[in-house]
Amino acid sequence: MKSNYLFQKHPKIESEDLPALTAELQEDFRDIYKPILMTDPYLCGGFPNHTLTGKLKDYRTLEIEWAGISYRLVYRVYESSAPKRVFVVSFDEHDAAYEKAKQRTGRAK
Repeated sequence: MKSNYLFQKHPKIESEDLPALTAELQEDFRDIYKPILMTDPYLCGGFPNHTLTGKLKDYRTLEIEWAGISYRLVYRVYESSAPKRVFVVSFDEHDAAYEKAKQRTGRAK
């Protein structure tokens, strides 16, 4: 798989988000979600995803259903100013992922 985008993540992904997830989701983050975001953050290898609105209007989310729980991986795609990149801002259960994303981007108010 050819990487078209540089992959970056908010520092709290490693210190807060990933440690709170199951070992399987942590592994999926590294082995599945990171590579598909680096390849095509719009189609995401067929995983459900969509553009966000409201306070997070410049962001996208990858929809992850795991063990009956809805998780969201919130990210932004930067196409201009090389290199093109994907910046992941949060990864958590549905509502918590959006709240963390708003706080981490300064859009909570």
